[in-house]
Amino acid sequence: MRILSLLLLVICIGTGCSSQKKADMTSTQIEYSALSRGYYKKIVVQNQTVSVTNGRDQQPVETKIDSAKWNQIVAEFEKVNLDGIATLKAPTEKRTYDGAAIGNLKITQNQKTYETTGFDNGFPPKEIEKLVNLLVDFTKE
Repeated sequence: MRILSLLLLVICIGTGCSSQKKADMTSTQIEYSALSRGYYKKIVVQNQTVSVTNGRDQQPVETKIDSAKWNQIVAEFEKVNLDGIATLKAPTEKRTYDGAAIGNLKITQNQKTYETTGFDNGFPPKEIEKLVNLLVDFTKE
C-alpha cells in the first residue's frame, strides 16, 4: 500500500512539473530588436507566434511558428540564465561608432522583464547567440 501511495505521489508531482513548464512558455514573450539611425527591426515571439516589424513606420507581420522551429526556440530558451542576462558582455563594439545597429534581447516572463545591455546586431553574446539567431531567421524567410 505504501508503495502504491508513493508511486501515485511521484506521478502527480511529475505531471504537475511538466504542465508548469508549458505554462511558463505560454506566459513568456521574447523580443529581439536591432536599431540604428537608418535601421529598425523588431521580432516578438509569444505563444508559438512571431511578429516581425522591418521598419519604424511599418506594420508588424504576424506568422504562426511550426512545431519544429518552436521546439528549437524552447530548447534554446531553457538554456538561458534569465537572472544573468543583464550582465552578458558583448563580443564586439562596432555599435559605439555606428559600425553596427544596436541589438537587444528582452524576455518577459510571469510579469518580470529581463533585458540585455546593447550589443552589435549580428554579434550577440555567446550565451544567447543560438536563441538570437533563431529569432533573426524569421526575417530571412
